Amino acid sequence: MSKSDEIAIIWFVFRIATVNEEGKVADSMADPKVCVALDGTTVEEMTDEAARANLAGADMVEVRFDRLYLVKPDPTISDEEEGEKPELPPENDWETMNMEDVDVEASIAALKEGLPLPVIFTVRPVSEGGFFPGVESERIEILQKAIDSKVSWVDLELSIDDSTRKSLQDAANANGCQIIASSHDINGTPDAETIVAMVRDNQDAGDIVKFCGTANNHDDALQIIEAATELTGEGLSHSLMAVNSGGDWTRLHAPMLDQSLVYATMRNEFKISDKGLVNVRDLRDAWSLLEY
Repeated sequence: MSKSDEIAIIWFVFRIATVNEEGKVADSMADPKVCVALDGTTVEEMTDEAARANLAGADMVEVRFDRLYLVKPDPTISDEEEGEKPELPPENDWETMNMEDVDVEASIAALKEGLPLPVIFTVRPVSEGGFFPGVESERIEILQKAIDSKVSWVDLELSIDDSTRKSLQDAANANGCQIIASSHDINGTPDAETIVAMVRDNQDAGDIVKFCGTANNHDDALQIIEAATELTGEGLSHSLMAVNSGGDWTRLHAPMLDQSLVYATMRNEFKISDKGLVNVRDLRDAWSLLEY
């Protein structure tokens, strides 16, 4: 463990102790739901992964519909690698299909039939870290079709045009579809005060307010912790996290930090925490070990 990690942990424990002394933590810790974000790029892959997530302890899964447009490259084996499977290139470098190559209605119907858990339906734009290759009007149309299908949850970014988002929100409410009001910073992480204000100001924008930043250093990761600590005990519905090292701290301590929802993964490769991710089984084991 590095010196900076030790400092971060000491700071975290100190802050939690301070919160306890001030009485901000509720009598019982939150029991956050766990959502596994599916990594598949086909309906079949997502269906298989969701079944495994169900067995691993997930409460729901996130369908990243924009991932259906990704073209996964074929791995190649070279003599120099002595038969070892090489890593695939970063997903941002993968090719994407044309819009007409994905049958939206058929895909939504197949996912609804094949997934065993409640679904968060997401079509993430490139500007917020997604892969959707079309224009915004096409993305909104897909979100509307998902809402019309009465999906359990839909992710509506706060960056969507106000009038358009209001129309989607009204449709979701009419169809009994709960809303994740999300914001993603792919470049960095704002200060804790900004994150707190975003959560407080957007409670009416959805059932859970989600923020995911990019931790370029430990100071960025600590802004997420600071914001979550400030919000603890206020009774607000939120889910805060970051990608990269330190981004998993709020996931691991979500019950203590009064979070409503935690995003996990089925991935279990070496040093997954460096990406700010946590495997769903490891998450459940950590909560049990920490007696959350």
